[in-house]
Amino acid sequence: MKWIEQNNRLTKTFKFKDFSEAFAFMTRVALIAEKMDHHPVWTNVYNTVSLELSTHDAGDVVTDKDHKLAEAIDKLG
Repeated sequence: MKWIEQNNRLTKTFKFKDFSEAFAFMTRVALIAEKMDHHPVWTNVYNTVSLELSTHDAGDVVTDKDHKLAEAIDKLG
């Protein structure tokens, strides 16, 4: 599944085998986001993690910063 740009957000949903895998993914994303100083809006229900990316400093629109974080997240697997 690709990232979808809608309503000034990049969005994507990831599904995993179970909650532990989903939480491990969130931990890896958190480390990348902190390093980039760019933090997603996300939700987690059991094995599903949904992410929304936008740049708050730019007025809550999608910028290159969001695309770079999305690429880094996709590299996690």
